[in-house]
Amino acid sequence: MQLLVVEGFRPLALQRRPIEEDSKELTRLHPTWQTAELREAASHCVSPPDIAPHCAGAAVDVTLIDHLGRELDMGTPVHASPEQYDDACYTNTPGLGTRALTNRATLGYALSSAGLINSATWWHWSYGDQYWALRTKQPAALYGPIETP
Repeated sequence: MQLLVVEGFRPLALQRRPIEEDSKELTRLHPTWQTAELREAASHCVSPPDIAPHCAGAAVDVTLIDHLGRELDMGTPVHASPEQYDDACYTNTPGLGTRALTNRATLGYALSSAGLINSATWWHWSYGDQYWALRTKQPAALYGPIETP
């Protein structure tokens, strides 16, 4: 098996897009929710731009592939939403099949051994961002979001 990097650095403008799309979908699904509720729910799988590790070049979205380049069973596709997959996109979701659990454990072992940390979703790993600093008890993040032309 091999590691497939699906996404790395993401410009701030691109980071805003999924938040806006998630907010629209959540508004459709929950028309009575207030703005603060929508913002919180939309940020469960996509970080707000001001703290997003992808915007700092500090995060990667990855999966595993076989020797023919086919993605292995991870339980959900990369970037799956919790609403579409009954929260199965979260790393430690119970009830996944044995193959998906094994593949997630393999991915987790490889990346955590290299010093990266995982946040909510199984495919999202980072090094040097704010969450990494918090989880590894560092005094500060190494990287922060940057605006690109």
